[in-house]
Amino acid sequence: MLALLHAASQAELRHLRVTDVDHSGRRVRLGHRPHPVPLDPTTWAALQACLDHRTTLATTNPHVLVTRGTKARQTPASVAYLCHVLDDAGVAVRTLRATRVTDLLAALDPKIVATALAMDAEGVLMYLREDVDTARLPANP
Repeated sequence: MLALLHAASQAELRHLRVTDVDHSGRRVRLGHRPHPVPLDPTTWAALQACLDHRTTLATTNPHVLVTRGTKARQTPASVAYLCHVLDDAGVAVRTLRATRVTDLLAALDPKIVATALAMDAEGVLMYLREDVDTARLPANP
């Protein structure tokens, strides 16, 4: 949900810590983003399910995503884990993020998107669609 709705990258998901969750404000601090990300009810419920799962594992790992391999350690989930966690659904975290970034770029200025997601301005260029929405272009004099 964080990748699909909030364009969270694999790195942001891997390194998300329990201390990054603001329960009273229902928001999370993702990576190097300039502001905490407010969460919609569905994403908040999914995050709560992850946190509840962590509780049943009785782990001291500070990360939200804990696997059998990281339960007894302090390390984040592996890159491979996040690459394959959604295989049964036939989608990848990277694809969900790319879909959201592309959608944001279709509606907003690329500089705003880059700033909000803590990306380089050049980093969003790969997500820009090849077709041009002529309705957004200024009229030719």
